[in-house]
Amino acid sequence: MTQFKIRPCLSFMLSRSAFAALAVVFLFTAGQAQAQNQAQNEARNDETTQALPESEKRTASAGFSEPAYVTTNSSKHKRDPYENWNRKVFAFNETLDRWILKPIAQTYRAIMPEFADRGVTNVFSNLGELSNLTNSALQLKLESAVVAAGRFTFNTVFGLAGLFDVATAWDLPERPEDFGQTLGYWGSGAGAYLMLPVLGPSNPRDFAGFGIDSFVLPSTWDEIESPYNVYARVVEIVDFRADLIPAEKLISGDRYVFVRNAYMQRRDFLISDGKAQLDPFAAGEGDDLMLDDF
Repeated sequence: MTQFKIRPCLSFMLSRSAFAALAVVFLFTAGQAQAQNQAQNEARNDETTQALPESEKRTASAGFSEPAYVTTNSSKHKRDPYENWNRKVFAFNETLDRWILKPIAQTYRAIMPEFADRGVTNVFSNLGELSNLTNSALQLKLESAVVAAGRFTFNTVFGLAGLFDVATAWDLPERPEDFGQTLGYWGSGAGAYLMLPVLGPSNPRDFAGFGIDSFVLPSTWDEIESPYNVYARVVEIVDFRADLIPAEKLISGDRYVFVRNAYMQRRDFLISDGKAQLDPFAAGEGDDLMLDDF
């Protein structure tokens, strides 16, 4: 009787692993092709720059020509080829947020004491530590994997199932990792920027990573029985949206461009582990939009 229970389980795990492996291979290949195309485009741009008069060449190399950057007031960007469609989806999401999610989040903030709100956020953060552990291991970041395991253990045992983030107080801050970052670590390109209905900003790599994190890799959410897992997800979404309300005062100019740039910068920051990179968006006029919650 035990064998009949074990075999379907093994088959299911193998199928999940095979799906993950195929997704990694496919996206890695796509990323390599995109990187090659980008390198070819940059080479053509260099040739164009060399053909410019000397005065224009100095201007372009200094970063003052229009294609060199995108500010919060400029919308065109080479990583957003579907901007027209994305803006329509963004408007749809904004309408849903304005009439449904934001009012609920505002009510949540009004009735929840600050310490209780922080406790709820900590619980959901603790549930995500298994994903941090798994993806850190897949990226061969053994130290980060140990940190994730330690955080989950300390916060679960000493933090009353994650209500209190004692691990951060003990100098073990969270190191967020997801499968989109794992794909980026192994060379997969992000692809074109996408604004997804309800889900918000993404790209092909991060959307595939979201699917694998949600349905393939092990998660502590799997241990929560239905329908309580659905209730918990709803509370998590409301809590996350409520935590974003204070950041809205930072938004200036075109909201679509602001959200897009903030998302791209945040993802690049996470994938590079905080290493400094050339900012493709900032114009040197205070347009650095790095936000931890985007």
